[in-house]
Amino acid sequence: MRAARGRASVGACPRPRAPPPAWGDEGDRAEVRAAGICGRASSARLRLRADDGRIRVDLSVRTPKTGTWRVTILHERRIARRVRVRARAGGGFELRALLPDFVGPDAVRVRAVAPRGESCSAGAVLPGS
Repeated sequence: MRAARGRASVGACPRPRAPPPAWGDEGDRAEVRAAGICGRASSARLRLRADDGRIRVDLSVRTPKTGTWRVTILHERRIARRVRVRARAGGGFELRALLPDFVGPDAVRVRAVAPRGESCSAGAVLPGS
């Protein structure tokens, strides 16, 4: 059996990972912050905060270009929100959403896709009560 030369398998390339989330606790409210992974010149930050039986999701994307981004929020691997957000010139955009706080830890992932295909993704787990 001959191996193909000059081709790399997809599994051989390591996938870039975001830094681990930072934990914060302000009184009785749990909070998690995580940096996102973006392509090109953009950057993303995700903040999850427990707030009276709900989870407040704050997404901040900094990008130098304008355009309408499609944002999908997953809560426990299910689509919780799909929205379109307009990025300002040289500033990017910020998005806030409220999700139900389930019993135990809550996993939240966010993916934002720009008009020309650039994407940002971030995820974190908010500890349960």
